[in-house]
Amino acid sequence: MKDARIVLVDDDDGSRAAMALGLRRVGYEVVELRGGEQAIALLQSGESVDVLITDVRMPGIDGYALLARAREMRAEMPILLVTAFGDVDGAVRALKLGADDYLTKPVHLEELRKRVQKELERRHLEEKAKELEGRIEKFFGFENIIGCSPAMGAVLERVRVAAPAPTTVLIVGESGTGKELIANAIHQHSPRATRSFVALNCGAIPGEILEAELFGHEKGAFTGAHQRRTGKIESAHGGTLFLDEISELSADLQVKLLRVLEERRITRVGGNEEIAVDFRLVAATNRDLDAEVASGRFRQDLYYRLKVVTIALPSLRQRPEDILPLVDHFVVQFNRQLSRHVKRLAPGVLDVLRSHPWPGNVRELRNVIENMVLFCQGAELTTADLPPEYRQTSPVSRDDGAAVPAGQPAREQAATAPRPMADIEKEAILGALAFTQGHRAKAANILGIGLRTLQRKLKEYGVAAVRGDG
Repeated sequence: MKDARIVLVDDDDGSRAAMALGLRRVGYEVVELRGGEQAIALLQSGESVDVLITDVRMPGIDGYALLARAREMRAEMPILLVTAFGDVDGAVRALKLGADDYLTKPVHLEELRKRVQKELERRHLEEKAKELEGRIEKFFGFENIIGCSPAMGAVLERVRVAAPAPTTVLIVGESGTGKELIANAIHQHSPRATRSFVALNCGAIPGEILEAELFGHEKGAFTGAHQRRTGKIESAHGGTLFLDEISELSADLQVKLLRVLEERRITRVGGNEEIAVDFRLVAATNRDLDAEVASGRFRQDLYYRLKVVTIALPSLRQRPEDILPLVDHFVVQFNRQLSRHVKRLAPGVLDVLRSHPWPGNVRELRNVIENMVLFCQGAELTTADLPPEYRQTSPVSRDDGAAVPAGQPAREQAATAPRPMADIEKEAILGALAFTQGHRAKAANILGIGLRTLQRKLKEYGVAAVRGDG
């Protein structure tokens, strides 16, 4: 944290210079400003600031006004105010306005350094706590991955086998199928679970800055590089690096990534020092990489480096039996988030949801259920709660190959296409499991069958390994 960037605001040139010198002597980068107006302009520019230190008494925008504006722009940034000696009321006011700490003039330089160090350490701990909270949330999300279909059972089995190994994994699947969730599951069930999971969407960052995001950069490497920055690869040291949409890498970056995978060393942009890195790579794409290789858009040697283990995620169309448990899960989630009290689906809603092709997969279904729960006026989701574009759906295939007309009422669809008893039985069993969150004994009790019968049926469906007993 000694390379942190400190912005120091004081209209007293002598006082400001003395504080700046004291901070620079221990390795901090210090930006000196003479007034609040300059500080606000710097914050608005988006430049990196690790700690803001400001005097209170300044012409124009004083320290209190600067504190208020800075809190609006950088809510988490540590801010220290420098007040006149013995000004207790001023110190109390500063803390009430959101200052993290205050010092009194004349400032003792050793005390200043201690206060800055304390705030940097506090901020670092807060960031680590947020990271841990996110990882824990995703960890439990994996344990409750919604899917009792044979297709998802096969995916989770591959995850369980691949996760403990150091092997590179390539996850393929349409957009919205949950590739990052699976990548997180691999990390959380690996020996690297206590270290960082670092994700980067290669398709969401302009090509000209993607290299700096991956490899980091040295101070002054390019315009705007005001300080050294650690890249995603270096940040993943000891942990897992997840590169989503890896097919979007330019040919030049493909070469550089291949070299990193072979040598396990990187060089920051604008630097000369080689840095050893130890990370596990999990990559994902929604494109056909075989076709990308054949067209020359993706390097064959990198492709072979990535596809040591391939996990193919099924689209939601390929696992329609998972729609009901997914809907139940999202209803519970959005009831909590939106303070709603939805308890059930009206007849016909599930038929409409199952007949939709879901090009956006689980992400699209999640958004639809959030919309429905938000606007639902009672305890029951009806077809009227569906967004208008979902009330008329595309034809869906029946078991006999014929098509059911779009928008046909659910009861009429059922009359047109009778369903085998085995299908109804399977749906009831999987629905009961979803309702009991995978507790088989409870599900068997609800269904009025023995636990052994339920387990035998699950084995027949090929989903016995997907959920536990409790």
